Amino acid sequence: MKRVEIEKKLKKELDKERYEHTMGVMYTAAALAMAHNGDLEQALYAGLLHDCAKCIPNHEKLKICKKHKIAISPSEGRNPFLLHAKLGAYFAKKRYGVKDKDVLHAIQVHTTGEPGMNMLDKILYIADYIEPNRTKAPDLADVRKIAFEDLDKAMLKILSDTLDYLNERGGELDPMTMKAYKYFKRL
Repeated sequence: MKRVEIEKKLKKELDKERYEHTMGVMYTAAALAMAHNGDLEQALYAGLLHDCAKCIPNHEKLKICKKHKIAISPSEGRNPFLLHAKLGAYFAKKRYGVKDKDVLHAIQVHTTGEPGMNMLDKILYIADYIEPNRTKAPDLADVRKIAFEDLDKAMLKILSDTLDYLNERGGELDPMTMKAYKYFKRL
């Protein structure tokens, strides 16, 4: 499916704020891909489809994952909103015809991160955090600057800030986020 067709479909399926966020992530991912010699088309598709399953109610996310045998970690079972990443990768493939394994993988890991992320994975993860509609994250101006200089440093900063935020709020930490943090800290 062509990008323009996907945009039209998503505009109907997502709420206004989520659609604006999606477009912001798509263009930010494209800018990061250009800055770091990444694949522009992959970045555009990953950004466009990263939240395609976000507006589905949590109980439905669980049901759809079980129906299609999409693995649910204990953390995701307790926090089904996290499933939008895995489900998004599934929908990108089945509903939107994406065959590119790198694009699907980037969508799948854009919420928790993981050790050994490739360039597209990092670009999408970072773009989701720094896109222009985001305003509440700590040190956002610094993170945006770092993102265009060094993807690994930007990953470490975002993961560190995410861990601090979850610790302060008492939110549950997905173990994969901690693994990703430790990986980027070692780099």
